Parts: sequence; C-alpha cells; structure tokens
Amino acid sequence: MARKGDDDGPLKIALAKKRMRNILILGGTGAMGTHLVKILAERGDIVYATSRSIHESSANIKFIKGNAKEERFLTHLLRCKWDAIVDFMVYSTPAFEQRAHKLLAATEQYIFMSSARIYADSGGPIREESPRLLESSEDMNFLQTDEYSLAKARQENIIRRSGGKNWTIIRPYITYSTQRLQLGVLEKEGWLYRALNGRTIVFSKDIASKLTTLTYGLDVAGALEAIIGEPRALGETYNIMQKDVATWRRVLDVYLDVLERHLGRRPKVLLLGFDDFLRCKPAEYQIKYDRLFNREFDSSKIGEFVDLEALTELESSLTDCLDEFLEKPQFLPIDWRSEAIKDRYTGEVAKLSEIGLWKQKIKYLLYRFIKN
Repeated sequence: MARKGDDDGPLKIALAKKRMRNILILGGTGAMGTHLVKILAERGDIVYATSRSIHESSANIKFIKGNAKEERFLTHLLRCKWDAIVDFMVYSTPAFEQRAHKLLAATEQYIFMSSARIYADSGGPIREESPRLLESSEDMNFLQTDEYSLAKARQENIIRRSGGKNWTIIRPYITYSTQRLQLGVLEKEGWLYRALNGRTIVFSKDIASKLTTLTYGLDVAGALEAIIGEPRALGETYNIMQKDVATWRRVLDVYLDVLERHLGRRPKVLLLGFDDFLRCKPAEYQIKYDRLFNREFDSSKIGEFVDLEALTELESSLTDCLDEFLEKPQFLPIDWRSEAIKDRYTGEVAKLSEIGLWKQKIKYLLYRFIKN
C-alpha cells in the first residue's frame, strides 16, 4: 500500500527522521502481523514479535517465544519502554482491564487492534462514528456475554477512560492471506479441507446473499505502518478496509473457480438454512450480529495517511492467495464433530484414515451415525 506523500522529497525526509527503532508486536504471526513485521523491519525498525512457536530471527526481526496472555511473560516484556506496541491479542474484558494500564505505560503509542464487528447493522457505509452493538443492541442475552464484538467495544472504552492519548484504535474487518481464507464464519479448515478431500462444501444460504468486505492482510499492515509513529493518529480510531464489496456467494464462486482449475472438477455446494447451518457451526451471535448484516465500510478517515486507491483488488488477490495455498496446503486441526454433522446433511462419509487420533475417529463416527 502506498503511503500518502511518498513521492514528496521533504516529507519523505521528515518521515525518515521520525521513524522509530523499537517496536513490540504482540501476536505477530497472523494474517496481518506477519506482513507488518516484515514491512517495519524493511523500513529500518527493530521489531520484536511474540509467538507461541519458534521462528527464526534476523537482523531487524527478533522473535520472542511465549504467550503474551501470560502475566509473567508480559510483565517481563513491559519492563522496557517501547516506541510502539501493536497488540493483535484477543482478550476477555476482565483480562484486558488488568493489563491495559501496563501496556499504555510501557509505550509512546499503543495500537489496539479492535474489530469492525463491533458495529451495529447499518443502512449504508459504516464510518468510525457509526453505532456500535454494545450501545444499540436490545438483545439482553447477547449483551450479558463477552462475545468478541462486545469485548472489543468494552476494551475500547477501557482505553478511552485511561486518561491519556498515547493510543490508536484500529478496526479492521475480515482479512485474508495465503493461510487465512474465510467463507462466512468458516475458516479454511471448515470448507476448503472438505473440497480438497472430495466432499461437498456446506455453507449458509442466508449468509451467501449478504454483502461483505474482505481486505488483504498486506494492505492492513501497510496502513498500520503509516500510522505507527504518526502524532496525528494518537487518540484516534480508524477503519481499515478496501472499498469494494461482494456477496459471500461471489466470494464462494471465486474460490470454486480456482478449485475447478486445480482439481479438474467443480466442488459441490450445499446451502443450508439458519438452524441447520447453526448445527454445523455453533456461532450464533457471530452469525446473527455480523455475517447476516450487509457489511460495507467508509475508510476515508485513514486516507489522510495512505492511498486507498492502491488497495489490492479483491477477486484477483483472493485467487492468488488460494493458488499459492494450494501449492503446499497445510491445515490447522479439523473439527471432526462439525465435519460429521455436515456429512449427515450431504450423505457423505470421511475416510477414517484422514482422522488422526482414535478419540477423533470415535467422535466423528458418533456424530455421523448416532447422535442427532
């Protein structure tokens, strides 16, 4: 993503002078964090990224093995004074309240990765000041939970009540990369794995018709790079999404086109109604209060710092990401209970050789043939 003013000599020099040296990224190996680590290192910063797995460090990138949710590990990290902290972690609200002051006190700029899922349904493009679910929902059962969208909104409130202004709140929406290819509420393990193993993709008829906004993880990382160390971004909140929207049905068609070219056949698709799909993927609130909304956003505010016209076009980029993934497919653990329920709807049966542990084989057989 191009930074505003990159072609202006004096501005470029000024930016170079203000670039920082020590940046801590909590959870820096996801769809956005992986790109951000690389971008910041390339511009000359020293980047420290936490991860629960081992990664090879380099001159400007230092990976720190550990769980940033653990109090002792985090306390050790926050003994240093950081030029910026970018926080990709997902916390419960009580856990975040316990550590927010420590995070804010340990840095010149704390960048909190919130989510555009906090927004209520809207009749048009969603701006930063659009209503949030936390204040507008009338579903008392929902409001009594700490569901992701509510937790992020409450954590934003904690930051704003801190008394300082050394923070920036970022609200991205659904991001994709070669390792993150979502379909509605399904991760690739819940739809792509089935297609590659010759089984029917099971999806929601209701979600398929809704508009969504998907943004390439590299574009979000580029926007983050532009506001890290930017004084005008302190105490502000930003949407970061591309402007193009598509129905989930169109996203599915892009995936199917790639898979047909790769497999020599077009995978079958079964669209289920709300209740049946909820049995396959028990994510009631995420579905009701996000994926069943038409999601179109206005990101013009962050256009002060980045060229929004340079954001990656959806269909070609999504195609490229899936093509690259298919060259060497690697999946996270499969939910065999969910797969069994899907197979009940499609009339298919997974090979037991696909399922590793006997405990998982038994679970699959139980939900495929016995449990309703």
